[in-house]
Order: sequence, then C-alpha cells, then structure tokens
Amino acid sequence: MKIIILGAGQVGGTLAENLVDEKNDITIVDTNIERLRQLQDKFDLRVVSGHGSYPRILREAGAEDADMLVAVTNSDETNMIACQISYSLFNTPNKVARIRASEYIKETKKLFIPDHIPIDYLISPEQLVIDYIYKLIQYPGALQVVNFASGKVSIVAAKAYYGGSLVGNSLLNLREHLPHIDTRIAAIFRQDRPIRPQGSTIIEAGDEIFFVVATEHIRAVMSEVQRLEKPYKRIMIVGGGNVGAGLAKQLEKDYSIKLIERDQERATELAELLHDTIVFYGDASDQELLAEEHIEQTDVFIALTNDDEANIMSAMLAKKMGAKKVMVLIQRSAYVDLVQGGVIDIAISPQQATISALLGHVRKADIINVSSLRKGVAEAIEAIAHGDENTSKVVGRKISEIKLPTGTIIGAIVRDDEVIIANSYHIIEQDDHIIMFITDKKHVPEVEKIFQPSPFFL
Repeated sequence: MKIIILGAGQVGGTLAENLVDEKNDITIVDTNIERLRQLQDKFDLRVVSGHGSYPRILREAGAEDADMLVAVTNSDETNMIACQISYSLFNTPNKVARIRASEYIKETKKLFIPDHIPIDYLISPEQLVIDYIYKLIQYPGALQVVNFASGKVSIVAAKAYYGGSLVGNSLLNLREHLPHIDTRIAAIFRQDRPIRPQGSTIIEAGDEIFFVVATEHIRAVMSEVQRLEKPYKRIMIVGGGNVGAGLAKQLEKDYSIKLIERDQERATELAELLHDTIVFYGDASDQELLAEEHIEQTDVFIALTNDDEANIMSAMLAKKMGAKKVMVLIQRSAYVDLVQGGVIDIAISPQQATISALLGHVRKADIINVSSLRKGVAEAIEAIAHGDENTSKVVGRKISEIKLPTGTIIGAIVRDDEVIIANSYHIIEQDDHIIMFITDKKHVPEVEKIFQPSPFFL
C-alpha cells in the first residue's frame, strides 16, 4: 500500500515504523529537515520537506497515485486542508486526520463529510485517552482493557499477584474454578518474555496475563489472577486540559471527583463547566493541598498535565502520601518503560492509543479493529472472515487447520450476537468476527494474507 504520512512527530514517526516493517511504500512529509533525516537513516522510506497542505508538496510526495493520506501534524487546520486538497486535486481514496480541538470535534457530523471537509476517518487523541482511562477505572486492577465486536468481547491485561486463585496453579485449574464462564489465556509475559500458554503452564506472581472473555465476565476472570480490588469511588484528577476536563465530565455522575488545576482562569472555567466535580486552583505537588484533600482516602490519582516530569513527581508524592493507585499520562515513550510497574501503577501513552486507532485503517484484508499492546510489541486484531471454502483460507475450516504464524492465537469468534471463546475444533463461518492476539507484530502481514479472500485460491 502506498501511504503518505504528514507529520514526523512521535505519532507520525511511530506509525511509519510500524508500517515500513509491513512492506508498505511510505512517504513522510514535514518541515523539520533534521527529523526527516533521522527517520530516513533509520527506516526504508521516502521523505519530503515542506508544508503538508501545499499541493506542490503533496504532488512531490506522490499523492497522484497514493492509496492513503494520514495527516497527523500538530496543526488541526493543516490536517484538514491537506485532506481537502488530496480529495479535490488527487482523488486520494482514503484520508485519515488527527483532530484535537474540541471546537471541531463537536461539529463532526456537519463538518467532516465529502461535501464539506472530506475526511474518511477522524482521530481525536484526547478522546482515545479518555476512553482508555475510563475502561481502567471500570475494571480495577486491569492494566489494559480492549473491546472488540461492538463491546461484546474484550482482551484484558492483568498482573498475577499472590492472593489470586491461579497463582501457583496450572491453567487447567481455570476451568475448574470458572465452570460456567468461557475464557482463554491468549498470552503470558514473564519478565517481559512471551510464554506460550498451555494447560500445564503454572502461573507465577508477577506474570502479565492477557485473557479473552465476553466483556460481562471480565471481573470474574480477573479474580482468578489477583485478589479482586473494590470498585473505585474517590478519584483525583490533576490537569484541567481537554483530557482532564473530558474525563471528569465522563466520570462525575458515578464517582466522587476532585480536579486540581494550576491555572486560576482555567480553574474558574472548569468550576462552571463541571457540575458534580470539585475543582481546586493549586499545585498537585503541594503536600499541604493533598493532605487537606485527604489524599490517603483517594482510590485513584490520575496526573494528566502536558508536563511528563510534573505528572510523574506528583503521582509519586500522592502514592507516598497514601493514594491507593496512581496513573500518569506520559508523552515521551522512553519514560513509559522507566516508570510503569514501580511506584507508578499505570503509565498511559497517548501515542500508543493513537497508533492503535490508526492501524485499524491501514491494515489490509477486512481488519476493522487493531489495538497495540505491550508498548507496541504485540497486537490484538479483529478481522472479518469473507469468502467461502474455495476462496478463503479460513472459512469452512477448523481453527486447527488454519496455518497461523508463530505466536498468533485466535481467542474468540463473534457470530451475530454470540461470543464463542475459540478452541481448535471450532469452524470459521463467513462473516464471523475473529479476535486474534499476536505476540510479535512482525507477523501481522502473514495474518493479513490469511484473511484476504482470493478468487484464485484453491
């Protein structure tokens, strides 16, 4: 696939890295010549220096025969204009844009249509992060929750702790403990290395476990790998930007929310905008403020400012003063590996959330949902099976007969409204939604080929 990426920042660069590995023809456009040079030295791709919305630059990047334009510059306006020009001058078939400003997002249905601003798929990083955090709050103890098939089935990451029924036991015990719930352990990572789950595999404390289950049964399965945490009630949010304010608005009806904002004018705005949230003007690294607001009674402390260092330090202080769990938003991907799992319980990368959303629109075959897992090393994919026994490598075949690449597991099949936790004897039918876990994303192109029906396949 020939793809033009506008913007060589963290999202554009990470997306290019993912797609180059999958044998795509990538051209990346940016005004930062030094950043382009770094990417060209590192990856097999073309670079073009210039403004991504200029027709001349788009023509130089190959827009006349490009399959897709992905506009992820730091400017919403540049992204929108680039999609418009690609549509009007070059008839680019697929146009994806990152739009951040809530003023545009609110008017999505009227603005982003072919007759006005022709964007085929719009990505809002702020909303993606809000949704990501919201799921973690819904399921205390989870490290990541990813929904598929319109929310019917989920892949959940959780760490095994002493107190969980499975710790020290084999996976065979899972069926004994949960006889009426179907689930499948899709992957186990032990000391950052994947282990192939088998019935005889013994779960150890510290293992990171990915399981597939009907969404309604998430808490039941989590209770097997760790002592189930009580539902959260009291949440403290730091930072009243788009993410902090949006999260507070989504949570305030069901939880007790306090929000700390260090800009007085913004704090005043938020106090009027948020009806059931207590808004404070102050600094989250102020011990007196945290003590006065009973940080020791806080179930979750979530630092969401634009300053990575401030987020990390305030979260560490909150944890030291008694907050039960702390989450931080981190822009620099290198920091995520450094802090998560120590004092910081969960580090949230907006780049990874954005990349997951983007990948679902650049995959081949009918892959409608992609989630990047374990900091981009692994992936979960939802694909739709098309064709018949003569044209498809999967339809009409048992799972045991499908030649999946190493480390790829079919975890679930969604057929109409039925969730089927997969085993080797299940037969794939046309239009089934297949939920897969891939421990090494370098195998994604092989999975795509398997799910591409061909009139010549025999």
